[in-house]
Amino acid sequence: MQIKVKVTPRSSKSEVMGEKDGILIVKLKSAPVDGEANTELIRVLAEFFDCAKSQIEIKKGMSGRLKTVIISR
Repeated sequence: MQIKVKVTPRSSKSEVMGEKDGILIVKLKSAPVDGEANTELIRVLAEFFDCAKSQIEIKKGMSGRLKTVIISR
């Protein structure tokens, strides 16, 4: 499954906010420094979709807020 995700770093807590216009909105506590936000995004999505972190890959947008994520089941 391939999804588009819009990330908001430096939020008060990490959570999936919902979907808007086909894009999943996710807030993260981590700052976008040294890949910390990407690591946290994978953790949050694994919990949300009830799958292993190893099944989630950020395909596009490693340094941007809009990302393409692949979840293999």
